[in-house]
Amino acid sequence: MRIPVPDEILPAADLGRVHCVGIGGAGISAIARIMASRGVPVSGSDDHDTPFLPALRELGVTCHLGYDAAHVADADTLVVTTAARDDNPEVLEARRRGLRILPRSAGLASVMAGSRVLAVAGTHGKTTTTGLLTSALLAAGLDPSYAVGGVLTATGRNADAGSDDLFVAEADESDGAFLVYRPHAAVVTNVEADHLDNWGTEEAYHRAFEEFADSIDRDGFLVCVVDDPGAADLARHARDSGLEVVTVGESPDADLRIHDLVLDGTASTCRITRGGTDLGTVRLAIPGRHYVLDAVAALAVGLRLGCDVDALTAGLASFTGTGRRMELKGEAGGVRVYDSYAHHPVEIRGDLEAARAIAGEGRVVAAFQPHLVSRTRIFGVAMGVELGAADEVVVLDVYVAREDPDPAVTGRLVADAVPLAHEHVAYVDDLAAAARALADRARPGDLVVTLGAGDVTTVGPQVLDLLAARGGA
Repeated sequence: MRIPVPDEILPAADLGRVHCVGIGGAGISAIARIMASRGVPVSGSDDHDTPFLPALRELGVTCHLGYDAAHVADADTLVVTTAARDDNPEVLEARRRGLRILPRSAGLASVMAGSRVLAVAGTHGKTTTTGLLTSALLAAGLDPSYAVGGVLTATGRNADAGSDDLFVAEADESDGAFLVYRPHAAVVTNVEADHLDNWGTEEAYHRAFEEFADSIDRDGFLVCVVDDPGAADLARHARDSGLEVVTVGESPDADLRIHDLVLDGTASTCRITRGGTDLGTVRLAIPGRHYVLDAVAALAVGLRLGCDVDALTAGLASFTGTGRRMELKGEAGGVRVYDSYAHHPVEIRGDLEAARAIAGEGRVVAAFQPHLVSRTRIFGVAMGVELGAADEVVVLDVYVAREDPDPAVTGRLVADAVPLAHEHVAYVDDLAAAARALADRARPGDLVVTLGAGDVTTVGPQVLDLLAARGGA
């Protein structure tokens, strides 16, 4: 559902009673949590229970399951998820009554009002980088508010209302939300075409990031990971416009340069220099080169804010991830099972590289659920090609989400593109079949990883149950 952003976005304290449509999602639940923590009366609805709702209920937030016009009876303002359908009864009732209706982006902007916003954007890596930056700043003695697209394992929450004037926010480009925030500073991890259902063309997608950079305070700054060509182009654009830019990466001309990168199982280390000066070693408890780049981008923000480098790197070292970002779900029968939100070809490549490092001598057995018909239509073949980095692959049908199904665009488009022998690729109809296929293929020493932004996240626990039932727990 498209909800227009109002010309004036009021601070959360001036919104009256707020009802959140889609409160179970990562973005809307973060907004609701911060509002409730600040004393704003909040309620919400979702069509199913999610892991974010118990913590909200503990704060006194009424969370309805199912949508009903009666749920907005005493509301003054609605904050609405982009996933809401056009016939959502709560939105229809709010329109009938003339209530203030805000899209998710404006709801987040309302809780950020009066703060120095540190916005984290990019096609990939937003959630992890937002979490890394939050952990680093907390370790450096600051107390920022934050809103992350996943649960930080260190806090068990996806949002908090801090006491400082800083607000660390994941800035989503999928629907243009990041153009609403007017940040003091920002990180851009990479710029690679995605969400073309919204932007139409790759050129328009890149222009949106330029507009985002242009929205940063002129006395602020932008951090770009210049190993990515799209982010490197954006850094040049921002510098040409007069904005201060800090570049990071393994590239020789990066302001913060990565040296001696080592990926060792579930850990990563590298050495950092700035202008030829050695800043020490960054150690991470998460695997993968892409996560190292995210961490050094977070370090660059903290250093630019004047934080101590040793405190920042200690905070990075303590970071153990966010939910659904190469998250260990458990082990049974000598098989470790991980779950990842990866749904774009580049994300699949990065997480399978990390999975390979963790697996060591074992094989990588991957299940992938394509997300969105439009994305699968454009990137399905590339998704399949990247899945070829695994040893065994199970592909599910498309998770449709906010779009209508298209019989011409199914998971077979992905499965048929996997460059492995036929016997190493399976296309299955449902989640239970995916779990069985993974359990049948996995053997002691292997690593199983479920990939995708939909409900494939429920498959990992099923795999563990099946392996345990076979006497391997």
